[in-house]
Amino acid sequence: MASTLDLTPRTSARGVGSNAEVPPVITYTAAGSAFERATQPDYFDWIDHVRAAAGCTRPIRLAGQLLTVEQGTGRVLDQRHTDAMPDAAIYTACGNRRATVCPSCAQTYQRDAFQLLRAGLVGGKGIPDTVAQHPAVFPTFTAPSFGPVHARVVKRHTCGNRRRCDCRAEPCHARRDVGLCPHGRPAVCWARHEAGDAVLGHPLCLDCYDHEHQVVWNLFSGELWHRTKQAAERHLAKLARRRGIPRVEVVTASGNIRKVAPVRLSPGKVAELQARGAVHFHAIARLDGVNDQDPDAIIPPPAGFGVTELVDAFRHAARQVAFHTPPHPDRPDGWLIAWGEQLDIRPITTGADGDVTDGMVAGYLAKYATKSTEATGHTSTRLTADSIGDYADPDGDHTARLIDACWRIGRPTGTPVPLLERPRDPRPTPGFVDRWECPDCGTHTRYAACPVCIAARQAALDAQPASRPQATNPYARLRRWAHMLGYGGHFLTKARRYSVTFQFLRGTRIAYRRLEHQHQHQGDEHTGSLRAVEHLDDDTTLIVGTLTFAGVGWHTSGDALLANTAAAMARERRTTGREELAHELGATPAGTVPAAA
Repeated sequence: MASTLDLTPRTSARGVGSNAEVPPVITYTAAGSAFERATQPDYFDWIDHVRAAAGCTRPIRLAGQLLTVEQGTGRVLDQRHTDAMPDAAIYTACGNRRATVCPSCAQTYQRDAFQLLRAGLVGGKGIPDTVAQHPAVFPTFTAPSFGPVHARVVKRHTCGNRRRCDCRAEPCHARRDVGLCPHGRPAVCWARHEAGDAVLGHPLCLDCYDHEHQVVWNLFSGELWHRTKQAAERHLAKLARRRGIPRVEVVTASGNIRKVAPVRLSPGKVAELQARGAVHFHAIARLDGVNDQDPDAIIPPPAGFGVTELVDAFRHAARQVAFHTPPHPDRPDGWLIAWGEQLDIRPITTGADGDVTDGMVAGYLAKYATKSTEATGHTSTRLTADSIGDYADPDGDHTARLIDACWRIGRPTGTPVPLLERPRDPRPTPGFVDRWECPDCGTHTRYAACPVCIAARQAALDAQPASRPQATNPYARLRRWAHMLGYGGHFLTKARRYSVTFQFLRGTRIAYRRLEHQHQHQGDEHTGSLRAVEHLDDDTTLIVGTLTFAGVGWHTSGDALLANTAAAMARERRTTGREELAHELGATPAGTVPAAA
């Protein structure tokens, strides 16, 4: 056991540091493995090597060769192999957006989503600053009701912070005319649910709830949003024609002249799964004009088009758009896809004043970047025929029935009928087939083909997704997205002209880090002031890598402990720096330093 005396240079004291015993290192524990790594001479080189993926939970390891090639001449200036690097691999972050999988990468993704959404409202990062003067609204579209669920409704809020709302809620389902549902269960609920009640979003009666309609609605909700956006654009085009604003002639890529409406929408939407498992959309819609000289330019809309016209267009589209899905063996007429009755549209103001500002909207929508199905209590990866039995149950809870509906409705409908279910031929068989034993499973049968093997092969075909879902079975995607309760779209989609892309933000961040790395090396070589960017060498080099996948995750739990601790300290220093800078400038921390820096 180590000494507890002070480490002082007293030669006469017994038990000082020079005589203290070193505790044994147990390498099979995380602390012991971390201690062993930290005592190695190349520890600081290893920390610097894994800095790019230090906070990642499951980094990707790459192995191969890196060549530094001079651009223009093709001359190889430097050659490095991963065998000479720490751990003989290059670590890169996984880039997963879900906080339950990798909190560090999810935080980076969330900050990028904030910058992407806010740039479309106030400009920056290649978007002109004049977009701050364009009309913009924040609509929220909800799914219809598929059955009564436990809910918390507050008609009048008196709290100052909605995240910590403690207002008195209304009774959940206060009804005096009906006491029981057709299945003999209570159809009323007089409870005033709290914000974190576990029953929120669960149906009052699982048998009365239409789980099939909900998962089909989730599947076709993207098409519903697409049609709503088109209907709003048509409404604005008709309004411009009634006001006498002429159409704009633009030149297409093929050189033809085409007339388009003088106004257009530049929207973006974020999908969120409610506690009941239904998707609803939060959208940002910006109104732009059309430039006849440059169709890709972002200009203000014509005079007279403001927030009022934009709100009316979305309200008209939400009431008008509805369609039926293609026929299904379980529902020949299809399912009705339409929006719910709850529709909230609010204007967006830029700056610090207003009920709904650009920073509030971007921050509110960016928080969904790291979420998936956590609100429903279900978290799993893509389900297969081997794992579907662990989550799907036609007689189970709400989530289990939704997954079962996805797997049942998404079954292949064009495959041949199994041999055991085919109708028998009424004509007499001319010959008698002797009973034979199947060499694969040992079944004794008189059929020409073994029915057990055919049934197993049919089950394997049912588990495989269709190669062309749109042409063969439009419901086949339900099995692929059963772990998402039928919703297979991305959490964030936007128009091409609304803002920049995630790839642009990642490229900007990589360029910034490379430039920072060059400045650090220049500071080491040239003591004094750093050279400016325009003073760098004109010769451009390219790094060509022939890297292959080597594995996922850290080698030991100690490596993960050290890397994540170092990354957490770095994030804490950056957060403190942002808060101090925001305090000096009198601004919010989210708007001071971009995520790319």
